[in-house]
Amino acid sequence: MATSINTNYGASIALQNLNATNAQLERTQSRVSTGLKVANAKDNGAIFAVATTQRANMSAMDAVKNSLQRGQSIVDVALAAGDTVTAALEEMKQLAVNIQSSAAGSDSEASYLKDYNALGKEIDAALKGASFDGVNLWNTTTATNITTNLNGGSYQIGFGTVDKAAAAPITAVSAGTAARADATTAAVDAAIKEVTTNLATLGTQSKSVGRQLTFVNKLQDSTEAGIGNLVDADLAKESAKLTALQTKQQLGVQALSIANSASSTLLSLFRN
Repeated sequence: MATSINTNYGASIALQNLNATNAQLERTQSRVSTGLKVANAKDNGAIFAVATTQRANMSAMDAVKNSLQRGQSIVDVALAAGDTVTAALEEMKQLAVNIQSSAAGSDSEASYLKDYNALGKEIDAALKGASFDGVNLWNTTTATNITTNLNGGSYQIGFGTVDKAAAAPITAVSAGTAARADATTAAVDAAIKEVTTNLATLGTQSKSVGRQLTFVNKLQDSTEAGIGNLVDADLAKESAKLTALQTKQQLGVQALSIANSASSTLLSLFRN
């Protein structure tokens, strides 16, 4: 190849190599600073699209979790009220025995009836106060739907119209105005049966919602890990690569400097 001051092929090659090294170094520095090997569509369009979709799904899963947690809270509040009612009914059964065994119109009967009706009012207050976020499963005639998945699936909590229609035994003992004829063990037993049946329903629903919430948590964790597998950078590898590229950059600068100085040697050929 002829030696020329107009064309410096060696410098052109050195500059191309240096530019390529700088581009790689910029990409590696971006990965180190962000922790991502795919930070935008420019890095890898297909992977970026998949990761973006999965991130959107994770955000939607947060809404599903909120719905499930709300449903679980509604059921748990209803269960707490049911426990209070059960304890009151146990005392009422004892009082009902005392009322029926006491003389009609006696002071002891009046005293027992007073306690019996006081417990009835406590039951009424507990059931009416078992509300969470505006929903009271003991005082509603329709089931409450909660979202369980991203496809719009739902799960019903509560007793529904049929079961609430059978709540007359509870109403009978919670009125707080019972007379001797009404304050019987049969009435209390009927209320206990109804309450425990409803508590069994609530217990099953609480466990079901809890299992679904656990599943959504695991699904969200797995999705997050999957996104990480797609877009996260291996920082140990990138760190080693960064050191190598920085060294390569310095050598490229040196090579370009040498190539650029080659033309200056031509001057020596024209010196006397």
